[in-house]
Formats: sequence, C-alpha cells, structure tokens
Amino acid sequence: MTTTVDASKSEQHAFEADVSRLLHMMVHSVYSDKNVFLRELISNAADACEKLRYESISNGGLVSDGEPARILISLNEEARTLIVDDNGIGMSREDMIDALGTIARSGTRLFLERIEAAKAGDKAELIGQFGVGFYSSFMVADRVDVVSRRAGQAEAWLWSSDGQGSYTIAQAPETEGLTRGTRVVLHLNEDARTYTSKWTVEKIIRDQSGHVPVPIKLIEKDGADPVSVADGVALWTRPKSEISKEDYADFYRGISGQYDDPLMNVHFRAEGRHEYTTLAFVPGSQPFDLFDADRAGRMKLYVKRVFITDDAELLPRYLRFVRGVVDTSDLPLNISREMIQQSPVLTAIRKGVTGRILTAIETLADSDPEAFDKVWGLFGAVLKEGIYDDHERREQLLKLARFRTTASGDGMRSLADYVKDMKPGQTAIYYITGTNLDQLQASPQLEGFRAKGIEVLLLTDVVDSFWAPTGQTFEGKALDSVTQGLADLDAVAGEDASTDEKPETSEAVAEFVAFAREALKDEVADVRISSRLTQSAVCLVAPENGPDRQLEKILKSAGRLQTASKPVLEINAQSELVKQISGRSEGAAREDAAWLLLDEARILDGDKPANPRAFAERLSRLFATALAVER
Repeated sequence: MTTTVDASKSEQHAFEADVSRLLHMMVHSVYSDKNVFLRELISNAADACEKLRYESISNGGLVSDGEPARILISLNEEARTLIVDDNGIGMSREDMIDALGTIARSGTRLFLERIEAAKAGDKAELIGQFGVGFYSSFMVADRVDVVSRRAGQAEAWLWSSDGQGSYTIAQAPETEGLTRGTRVVLHLNEDARTYTSKWTVEKIIRDQSGHVPVPIKLIEKDGADPVSVADGVALWTRPKSEISKEDYADFYRGISGQYDDPLMNVHFRAEGRHEYTTLAFVPGSQPFDLFDADRAGRMKLYVKRVFITDDAELLPRYLRFVRGVVDTSDLPLNISREMIQQSPVLTAIRKGVTGRILTAIETLADSDPEAFDKVWGLFGAVLKEGIYDDHERREQLLKLARFRTTASGDGMRSLADYVKDMKPGQTAIYYITGTNLDQLQASPQLEGFRAKGIEVLLLTDVVDSFWAPTGQTFEGKALDSVTQGLADLDAVAGEDASTDEKPETSEAVAEFVAFAREALKDEVADVRISSRLTQSAVCLVAPENGPDRQLEKILKSAGRLQTASKPVLEINAQSELVKQISGRSEGAAREDAAWLLLDEARILDGDKPANPRAFAERLSRLFATALAVER
C-alpha cells in the first residue's frame, strides 16, 4: 500500500531522541533476532484493542458499531509491504507526536498511570510500551507509515519516517477509510523480503504472538480472503475444567515440536507477591537434544500472553526435558533478554515453577507408580543431575530417585525401600558405579555384600559417579561405595550364620601379601587381605580418602585428571588359587604371580593390563612352568 499526501500540508518534526542510537541498541542489545518486530507491532495492536475495551466501559459510544476486536496482517510480495491493522483505540495527531515522536515515552505508560490514579477495579491488560518496541520496525523497513484514527474523532492522521532523524505528520486522505484504529505499513528493505511470505509470517505469529488476547487474521495477497492464525484465547488462561486431554496434547505438540503424547501436565496459576500462570508438560519420549552439551531448557516465557524468549532458563537444567509456557504480568515487555536473566521477579518465578513441577512428579509417584516409572525411565538420568547441582532440593530428588539394585531384579527401588529393608547392624547405603549393568552385577567387590544379604545400588548413569561420592545422606544413612576404602561388614548380621564367622588367614598367605605389597609398591597404594571377597581371588578398590574408581576413570578420560591415584589391591585369603600361590611359588615365579594377580584385578575392573607385553610374558612363563611340571 502506498499513501500519498500533499507535501505542502505535511509537518516535519525532529525526533526527540537519537534514533540511530536506538536502532543500534535494538539490533545489538535488546533483541536477538529481527523477527521480534512483528511481535512488537502485534503487541501494540493488541494493546490498543485492550485500551478501547477499557475506555468503552465508561463510553459505550466508542464501540457503537459492535465490531469485535481484531488484528489483520496483510502481505504484498510485489510491493514488498507488510501491514498490521487493528481496530483499537487509535491515535490522534497529538498522540502520534507524543508516542511515536518521542522515544522512551509511551502512551501505554501514561495510560497505566491514569488507571492507577483512578484506582480502577477492572484493570485493562496492556501489552508493551508503544514507542520503544515500535522502532524495531526499522530493523526491516526502509520506511514506516502509520495511519491512525482515534475512536470518537473525525480525522485520521498519517505519520511517516525513514528512521533517520525526522518524521512527517499530516491529515490522512479520506481514501484510507479508517473508522477507528491504527494501520502500520512497513516498506520492507531488500533483505527483509522473506517477511512477505505467508509461511514465514504465519510461523512467527504462531510461535511468538499466537496467544495475545485478540484474534489475528492473515491476508496472503491483495484480494485473498483472511485466514485465521490465532483465536485470541490462550489455552493456559482457560479453566482446567474446560480443557480436554486432547486440547492439552495438541498444545503440547505445538510448542514442543514432538509428536508423542505427554506423560503428564502441570497447569496452575500462582497469585500473591508475583502472579503468573504455568502450563508445563513432561514428554512421552526423550527429546533429541536431552543430552546436548549446552543442556538448555525449552520453557517459553510470555508477558501478558506475548512471547518473550525460550532461553530464560525458567527451570533448572536437570528439568530441561520439560516443555511449556510461563505467562506473567510482572515483567515489562520491552525488557532485554539479558536483563530478564538478572530479574528478581524471574528468580522468584523460577523457584515457584520448579517447586510445583517437582511436587507434581512426587504426586505422580504416589498416585500412579506405573506412569512415574515411565517418567523415571526416560528422564531419571537427567533428574539425578539435580542431586549434584541443587542443594536446596537434594532431599526431595533423593526421595524421587529410583535405582536398580542387587535385590530389585528387573524392577527399580527407592531409597526409602532400601532403608526399610536394611540388615540389622547395617549403617550405610551401599552402591557401586559403572557403565554396564551386567558388568556391575558380576563385580567381585559385591561378593561379600551378597554373602551377607546386603543390598547394593547398581549405578550405571555417568552422573551417578559425580553425585554419589559427595557425602550424600538419606534419612541419616550415608552412601558408601563398595569399591572404596575398607568394607567393614563384621557388624552386619548375615542371613547365614556361617558368613558371620571370620576365617583365619594362614601364615603363608600373610607372607605372600607382605611380599606383594613390596613388589607392587609402585603400582598400588596397598595390598591387604579382603573382607569383601568370597569367590574371586583379587579385586581393586579406591583408597579411603581417594576418589571413587569410576569417577576417576571418567575424569581421566575427559582430560580432567592427569595422574590417577594408586588403587588398593585386595586379596582373598580363602581363595584356593591364592593359597596355592602362597605355598608353592618362590623367586621370580612368586613375583610373576603377584603381578598377574594385579592384572587379573584390573581386567575384572573393566581395564586392561598396564603393560600388555609384560603381562603376556609372565603368562607364558607360567604356562611353561605348569607344562614342565606335568611332564
């Protein structure tokens, strides 16, 4: 659309602020992408409709035509224009000079002050600040024309500018045909031609402004019929009793980009010091980026139903699988995303939303264990990050956590279940970490615990190696690794009385252990008789004050640990192999035996011999000696 005005009747005005500086701020500071201009214009249009709704309460003549509020967006690829048209309150000549000619001043702000001064009971919902957001249009347009007619007035006015320091204002031609409201015409620059594409504009509207309180329609080209893009009703603002399961599922798919059904939703409105509405979903499948390195969340922040950002980190990162929206009226629309992150209001909202979602998951665990098992199966590895990161909610997350154990079979157990079934004399919750469940179940370090009937948590997620060794407790019981320090099992009563009897260690075995301690002193911190082995000859454990074995492996493979601590080699004094070696080996064969036992322990621990060639040579000598004896 091209508007022509008699230049002799136009008034030229200089902006009361540095427009170039403002535009620079818009591009580099306030907004991260150019798409935001459409959000701002739609916000202003919705704002104008809300103003009219409020003023018509005391002056019904302003809406005597009975026309419902609406926003109409028209595209013209040939003319390279995008038009945003509303039938809201509109602007007079003075309004235009005041709102569009002065940056950092706002008709919305003045209107809010007037409402507050009048202490009105029916507070209008005002979106944005017309003036600052409006100027984002110049990120995509070479020229902007604004035609407006204030409701109840006879004249329409045309404001026009190229954003270079001045603007013109004149009475608009009668051909504009506005009865009331505002029409913003963007003459797009070449780089912004894509904004005449129906697909592009419709997607931006649905993503960023689909939930403003005014219906939005789109005309793809001149002569085409308007197509409804948004119905003006945000799902999260409706009572839960009016929303079906299908409605929730459709909305979830729209905001998440997934095609599954959500396992649960959390829909609530918080009132009090801060007011906001939350609609959040736990997906029915793992999002593709669940374990992405940046670990970003995907909750969308709205201010009065206008999309602001989806990277405000509204939830802690261990809840990054949750999808949904938070809508508040306690933040200004034109605040920068950088400032949002530092907002105390957002901090309070983040805390409240996190608490409600975790409480909802807890409720699900109690009311529908089968559904909760699905949630934990998909997202338990991520939720456990919170045990390490979130000190405030650590106890709550520990209660939620479920684990495979040596007593759980194919099921999962809670720590409350574990503590309830602890053996008489048992004072700790025992665990073992690794990467493979079958390998953990076959670990020699578990033998003594199995013999006593002591349950052990089998932790196979990478995060387990970080949170478990950090001195955690649950109901007063410490978590202890079965691969670290001494295994003091004497105080625990076994299921079989024979397991409570401590067998004697022969003098020959004791001498061999002392020999191995000296022979292997450069490789291990100690060699000692084991109280945890019942079948295997040897195993490796971490020293009492050293890092857990699995954590050390992870840190070393990631280059975070240059030198690993020396492990402790434990020897089963009752093993027939150890007894034979202790009684018959001597000299070089005795030293070979000590080294072979160490390499056996390394292999059982999932590693390989430190020196494969030396291992092979010792094994060859052992075979040769054994074969010579047979002959």
